Amino acid sequence: VKLVESGGGLVQAGGSLRLSCAASGLTLSRYNMAWFRQAPGKEREFVAAVSRDSIGIMYGDSVVGRFVISTNNAENTVYLQMNSLKTEDTAVYFCAGDQWMFGKTSQYDHWGQGTLVIVTV
Repeated sequence: VKLVESGGGLVQAGGSLRLSCAASGLTLSRYNMAWFRQAPGKEREFVAAVSRDSIGIMYGDSVVGRFVISTNNAENTVYLQMNSLKTEDTAVYFCAGDQWMFGKTSQYDHWGQGTLVIVTV
């Protein structure tokens, strides 16, 4: 199983970015997927999760109403659309997947290497 994040970069506050997580070695429709982030000097934080059937969706309190998680099973890819970005959204964003775990727990089996998002004033 391999998860590869992309789409990070430098963006001004108020702007948008879309992160992608390309999955290989697994069938996305059989896995619960999530995004986490870790800012410098801080603990890993839950961002968003989507259940394998795409019906269950959860967001962290700090991103609700601004971020949207989605999946494209045909492309085996998970997306995180990030809008109205704030400087406090600066972090490395990680994609995670698990057949059974779902939600805010960090006990997902599979993790990507992360993609860096920097939000400037």
